[in-house]
Amino acid sequence: MKKVITLLAGLGLLAAGCEKDNIAPPESQLTGRITFQNETVGVRGQGGVQLELWQRGEFFRNKIPVYVAQDGTYSATLFDGEYKLTRLRDNGPWVNNTDSITVQVSGNTVVDVPVSPYFVVRNAMIAKSGTAITASCQVSQATAGRAIESVTLFVNNGQFVDTNNSLVGRTTKSGNDVANLSQPLTFSLTLPSTARNAVYARIGVKTQGVGELYYSPVQKITL
Repeated sequence: MKKVITLLAGLGLLAAGCEKDNIAPPESQLTGRITFQNETVGVRGQGGVQLELWQRGEFFRNKIPVYVAQDGTYSATLFDGEYKLTRLRDNGPWVNNTDSITVQVSGNTVVDVPVSPYFVVRNAMIAKSGTAITASCQVSQATAGRAIESVTLFVNNGQFVDTNNSLVGRTTKSGNDVANLSQPLTFSLTLPSTARNAVYARIGVKTQGVGELYYSPVQKITL
């Protein structure tokens, strides 16, 4: 009798395991952008900036990390339901705002996440000129309270371009060079021998006391 009970218990566990394995995976896509005045905010790629999704249940509270791509977009594959989307403290080139955003996921759902950056880069123009990469941009203050530390042109052989990815080179303006924001900033970087047939570049502005930079869109320059 004991063997029969043990066998039945084992079959019950096996059935429960099979039932668990047969649960359909999540299929709904939550996508969106990090935005300021309806413009997408460029950030450091490869896991540099992160959001968090929280889902509450009767017996659980799950955290889902969501990484922002360098072009300021994000995506997550989820089950339908209600989530809280949170901006992390000290995790972006913007004013801290950890208020959560209620997100109702039902099928493919789009939710943009607004932020308030300290400074923005606009009208970035980057091109090859002889043996150099030249660039210009306009930097504007978006939120008062902090000063600019530096503005940098980053150039990389690969499509990921930021403060950690600039193998071709970088050139930086700081201090008095960026004191007058009414005038466009210009840059020139001589191409080294390590440059390939094409390079990728963008401009980032660093705010004093803020770890992450606000970046312009990545541009591909054919050499």
